[in-house]
Amino acid sequence: MLMYLLFIAPAVLLGMWAQMRVRSTYAQAQRLAAPLSGAAAARHILDSAGLGSVDIEQVPGRLSDHYDPRHKVLRLSSEVYQSRSLAAVGIAAHEAGHAIQDATAYAPLVVRNAAVPAAGFGSGAGFLLIFVGAILHFGPLLLLGIGLFGCVVFFQLVNLPVEFNASSRAKAQLVRLGVVNQQELAYVDKVLDAAAWTYVAATLQAIMTLLYYIMIFTGGSRD
Repeated sequence: MLMYLLFIAPAVLLGMWAQMRVRSTYAQAQRLAAPLSGAAAARHILDSAGLGSVDIEQVPGRLSDHYDPRHKVLRLSSEVYQSRSLAAVGIAAHEAGHAIQDATAYAPLVVRNAAVPAAGFGSGAGFLLIFVGAILHFGPLLLLGIGLFGCVVFFQLVNLPVEFNASSRAKAQLVRLGVVNQQELAYVDKVLDAAAWTYVAATLQAIMTLLYYIMIFTGGSRD
């Protein structure tokens, strides 16, 4: 267990730093007014991309914003949906970026969506098989668990370009449509950049966890 904690410590620390940065940059950008609410900004971006059929819904929760590719619905938290702040339009635009990715069949998004079931199954089943395999000292079970957990790592790796690309699309659209100017874009950029680091931290933790499991399989640990 101690060895595992040492393995993931850098990722955990990076994640804590990223979360602190998200909160601070979001709070700062939330105090700065924008000409549109988050919902209106997202609607403007979607319509300009010919995606008038994509609905926008208000959902409970803080920062629960996401795009649902199955139902073609962009769901925004109440805070982002209603607020006329740079933080709100930045997050809403990011989610609209995912809708545009979906409409244009952006390859990494297609792969990520296809990998969701395997990653979800691999996260739980992989750990269970590795745990049982380690206790029983049964190599094939360990190897199967490692393979399943590898699906999680694959998902996280593919997710990175999806998230970075959505943010790039969001910033470009906000400026092109005149929702924010270059000076205001700097604050939006800080919010989206901070959020991106949370995905980097999650990916790093998944990779380090996989390496730890591989070390167990190869007999590198007796912990």
